[in-house]
Amino acid sequence: MMRLFLAAVALSLLAAPAFAMKPPRQESPAPLDVLAEVGAGNSDAELQRSIAAAGAHPLGTAANPVRVAGLEGAQAYVGRLRCADGSAARVGSRRDGGVGAYGSIVHLFPVDCGAAAPGRIDLLVDIYHEENVETRAPAGFRLGN
Repeated sequence: MMRLFLAAVALSLLAAPAFAMKPPRQESPAPLDVLAEVGAGNSDAELQRSIAAAGAHPLGTAANPVRVAGLEGAQAYVGRLRCADGSAARVGSRRDGGVGAYGSIVHLFPVDCGAAAPGRIDLLVDIYHEENVETRAPAGFRLGN
């Protein structure tokens, strides 16, 4: 029994350096100009230019998704949407909405006011804007408390 214990200890001591070694650094197979392009969109100035350009499009569309902080922010925002008659909008199940104006995956929420204006729309929301609390409503809606 003692031999087995000593053999296990010896084996673990021999294997320890192998576990402590860092894996060799591997370079990305992507061309350097592609990597530079991806990193270029992360600056504050670039984001501000994107926000300004998106402002030329209707809020809640792929060209100007509603910017919110996480899924909780998205749920809070759509929960505040009110139809033209003041009723709460019915919100369907969230699904993938593709890539939005800011280069990230957006979520699509089907929003329905029934017979009240604005009717039914597909609202696109970008959840990757921790710094933003949207205070505007898409055309035909207003925001409740």
